[in-house]
Amino acid sequence: MPGVSARSLSLEERRQLAVNLTRVLALYRSILDAYIIVRPQGRGRAASGRVVVWEFFTDNLWGTLPCSWQKALDGLEPPELATQLLGMPGEGEVVSFQTPSEFLENPSQSSRLTAPFRKHVRPKKQHEIRRLGELVKKLSNLTGCTQVVDVGSGQGHLSRFMSLGLGLMVKSIEGDQRLVERAQRLDQELLQALEKKRNPQVVKRGPHHCPQHVVQWVDPTALCEELLLPLEKPQQGGDTRLLLTGLHACGDLSVALLRHFCCCPEVAALASVGCCYMKLSEPGSYPLSQWVAGLPGCELPYRLREGACHALEDYAERLQKAGPGLRTHCYRAALETVIRHARPELRRPGVQGIPRVHELKIEEYVQQGLQRVGLDPQLPLNLADLRAHQAQENRVVAFFSLALLLAPLVETLILLDRLLYLQEQGFHAELLPIFNPELSPRNLVLVATKMPLGQAFSALESEDS
Repeated sequence: MPGVSARSLSLEERRQLAVNLTRVLALYRSILDAYIIVRPQGRGRAASGRVVVWEFFTDNLWGTLPCSWQKALDGLEPPELATQLLGMPGEGEVVSFQTPSEFLENPSQSSRLTAPFRKHVRPKKQHEIRRLGELVKKLSNLTGCTQVVDVGSGQGHLSRFMSLGLGLMVKSIEGDQRLVERAQRLDQELLQALEKKRNPQVVKRGPHHCPQHVVQWVDPTALCEELLLPLEKPQQGGDTRLLLTGLHACGDLSVALLRHFCCCPEVAALASVGCCYMKLSEPGSYPLSQWVAGLPGCELPYRLREGACHALEDYAERLQKAGPGLRTHCYRAALETVIRHARPELRRPGVQGIPRVHELKIEEYVQQGLQRVGLDPQLPLNLADLRAHQAQENRVVAFFSLALLLAPLVETLILLDRLLYLQEQGFHAELLPIFNPELSPRNLVLVATKMPLGQAFSALESEDS
């Protein structure tokens, strides 16, 4: 479940939404504060496959819920949680999210990109670079920008598509030398493939076919001169107009884009998709707006911001399938009780590498876990207590589902804070849904301009799904 778009809301309505969000988050802070760890499964998105509420038993987290909640949730099986709590369709109901049309023929290949642009690019990234690239193209045309700067460009997939596929003049900024070298090799490989096929998708722009790659770390607290340098002198004495973009710019990097947009007259437009909110610096990167900073309960500690990065759709799908892997939640929480009994000062140690947890008895898991944290695996165990914990497996899953249910409110508050910050500086900004959230949970793009676009903001949204 992605964050909520603030599209079409007035300034006062956005401020009131921020007030409501802080009140709700304060009311249910105890649920969100439950200790959760993320161990991502897969690249490029926050996965919730191995997330554990460690202190479910040690802190009696079930007992912290209102009695009416306990009564409603107790006994629900995982598929029922997915339907009743997380809003997934029940048996026989129509699925709310459909496969994007570009992947109907082949789930691994977007039909909207030709083969050379798909090579080395995962389906999720294919979807993202096409959708964001097309939005940047439209925004560039609307604002008269002469150059796009892709910040945190990684291997250059977005820059490559915008430059060679859409004809934009692109500077690609990345702090990792190895990724830049990889991007340059992929540029040449793509050029050769396009020229060999004489593909009409490649756009000729004189000597500048590929994006210009620059190795440069962007300091979120200072202006980056390299980011502002034009690739070419404007023709006929015109001004350089830059459009800044970042596809899932991590942590403070997305905040750096906002600051460059606000402080630099050369920057005329912004299209930013953020992620990794737990990496935001405190203070400095949140809150940004005076309005949110003045609200009681606006603080978002690390745990809450980490929770905002979970892929709720992934977890809801796992609930629907009711796989035995959900057992890990309960097992790890039970292990914590044994660890604290043996060594009270040892709290929340990392437990890595226990294979095939779903095939283990709870006492076998505990013994392997004890060994991995440096304790005697032959410690005497109270099997009756362990069995009692295991009987509450669905309660553990239900509690974690509550935390995930609230997590999108945290993301919404972070993005709303950025929107209000831009408006307080006198700029025009919108949050637009851009990606299919089942493919890319961080699916809202923050679009900002220094000129009023009015209804033209609607033209930026892609028509396909």
